[in-house]
Amino acid sequence: MTAPAIPLDVAAAEAHLMNFLSVEGITGQEANIAAAVIAALKAAGVPESAIRFDDANKRIPLPTQTGNLIVQLPGTRPGPRLLFSTHLDTVPLCAGVKPRREGDRIVSDGTTALGGDARTGVAALVVVAETVLKNNLPHPPITLLFTVREESGLHGARELNPAELGGVEMCVNIDGQLASELIVGAVGQENWEVEITGRASHAGVAPEKGISATMVGAVGLVEARNAGWFGKVSKPEGNGTSNVGIFGGRDGKAAGDATNVVTDYAFIKGEARSPNAAFATEIARGYEAAFGRAKASVVDHEGQGAEVRFSHVTAYPPFELGQDTPIVERATRALKALGIEPNYLFSNGGLDANWLDKHGIPTVTIGAGQAEIHTIKEYVNLAEYEKGCRLAILLATLDA
Repeated sequence: MTAPAIPLDVAAAEAHLMNFLSVEGITGQEANIAAAVIAALKAAGVPESAIRFDDANKRIPLPTQTGNLIVQLPGTRPGPRLLFSTHLDTVPLCAGVKPRREGDRIVSDGTTALGGDARTGVAALVVVAETVLKNNLPHPPITLLFTVREESGLHGARELNPAELGGVEMCVNIDGQLASELIVGAVGQENWEVEITGRASHAGVAPEKGISATMVGAVGLVEARNAGWFGKVSKPEGNGTSNVGIFGGRDGKAAGDATNVVTDYAFIKGEARSPNAAFATEIARGYEAAFGRAKASVVDHEGQGAEVRFSHVTAYPPFELGQDTPIVERATRALKALGIEPNYLFSNGGLDANWLDKHGIPTVTIGAGQAEIHTIKEYVNLAEYEKGCRLAILLATLDA
């Protein structure tokens, strides 16, 4: 198959990427990067009337400077409205980033992460708009979505009102490494936490009068592990993973403040993941039962136990698209037209695609060169970034 001619201005695409990598915008603080994107879109010929923010930030339970950025482009030929999405924010490790080119890569100065996750997507979406407008490429109606607070819980996508998107039927999310990798599904996640209130006493004089919150927590975690709920979880009713992320005290402080006092309070927080939402909940309930057994086993001299308050909540739902889903078929056709064999993946991490799919928008995620994300070794592979841009342009202009 002859590869289609795609009028990509590679130098301009790389300039957009370098520009956006240079603008700080950690999760929850996306105003500056949003302003940079708007300026670039206007320079590319997108009218101001097509650009707006939604009010998702008013529903996000964390301080968030802006809503999601939404751009609507009318089609020049009939076809279902396409959504292209990515996220504006980066992880806090990207604060103060100084990107530089090093051969065929863009890297940081080694003291911060780079932010290729997902500034490669941000740049690629701008490149799509710029390319179709400046070259008068025929295309169906297109909506661009730049979400906020993806890195701190997929909040922008979760709080999105899909009616704001103009009736989109399918979505391409750009938030991955290789253009050939089509992420067609991902696990769901359940977050759980437990507060343990014991009783303080002098650990040397009268330890039997105390109820150790730290011991209840420790025993509970051992109980969970022994019951098969920690790490990789494989049960007849399902498979998944879990982790204990935080074990501390109030307001991020240590549990307890002295070795001679029986600790009266502990806070533990963790997660459970599974391709099956009900089984992720089942893992969380396994931890709840484990802490219940721990409460019964750690008591004072009168047989009194700690107060244990356990809660869990869905962080994001799982999803999986079949290869016959229209957006997967479209992405497959585009990759093969570029001479690239698609690799269909199921992700063990959450994506905006989880919530977009939940909102009724089948979403495939493609890559555009981000690598070693969330580390100071992060880099952008410019060859893959170029492939991702070409793929996105082709996806925007393919015949139905």
